[in-house]
Amino acid sequence: MPDLRVTFRWQHHPGGCQTGPLRELAARVLTRLDVAPAEVGVLVCDDATIRSLNRRFRDKDRPTDVLSFPANIAQPDGPPYLGDVAISLETAARQAAEAGTSLETELKVLVLHAIVHLCGYDHEADRGQMRRLENRLRRELIQ
Repeated sequence: MPDLRVTFRWQHHPGGCQTGPLRELAARVLTRLDVAPAEVGVLVCDDATIRSLNRRFRDKDRPTDVLSFPANIAQPDGPPYLGDVAISLETAARQAAEAGTSLETELKVLVLHAIVHLCGYDHEADRGQMRRLENRLRRELIQ
């Protein structure tokens, strides 16, 4: 297996959510998209933190569910650093409740979405390619 590093930092860690399955999903998405070796950092934070990031980097003064920050930086001692992801745990929990799904499943959906963005896809600028790819990967990788 190629060198894939996915690091999670939890600002708040809910009971029952495991980092392992999220890390495994991220690695599987990167492998499917043929973006390996690679390293990605994921921050799971609260609405206040993601609102601040959204305001600072997107000029949107509200919380959102997930943000991706592509970097694609060569590292002298490891795989290329693909970028950073921030996920609001509070927003993810609300969306999971609204969808009638588990928080872990919602986090997987958001991780997948963010990784696809880090790989260069942009649903705001393409003609549905990202949406179609994401839907296929959800069917294949998220039960």
